[in-house]
Amino acid sequence: MAANKDGGRRLIAENRRARHEYFLTDTIEAGLQLTGTEVKSLRKGQANIAESYASFEEGELWLINANIPEYPGAGRFFQHAPRRKRRLLLHKKEMHKLMIAIDRQGMTLAPVELYFNERGIAKLKLALAQGKKLHDKRETAKKRDWDREKARLMREKG
Repeated sequence: MAANKDGGRRLIAENRRARHEYFLTDTIEAGLQLTGTEVKSLRKGQANIAESYASFEEGELWLINANIPEYPGAGRFFQHAPRRKRRLLLHKKEMHKLMIAIDRQGMTLAPVELYFNERGIAKLKLALAQGKKLHDKRETAKKRDWDREKARLMREKG
């Protein structure tokens, strides 16, 4: 599981399921408060954010249920808990804006990407998300299939 590089950013983990399950609207970049072994594990390209979510607790924003496996090079006393809560670092105005959107509009915060930015700092891209119903998921699948078919036809015709 090597991490991908694109334009100074090194992608560690992507939540493709979020695009299927939710309508994603606004995105925001947040920092993560991590321990040393977590950063080393991320540098190896090991992480899973598919089942994770972000929520407000005690006036702060937390990433819950993200899996960053233990770093095997560290001793057993210096390890971290793989699925612990991790604090997300945002400005107060950004947090307030997200809190209002979640409270008033019934939206949720879904992590979309976990990556290292060009300065080598771990960042998490969050998106405000509204849940899709079953018929919306079917409609999205039909549109995706039609776009694929249309592209194939255009290639064949020249």
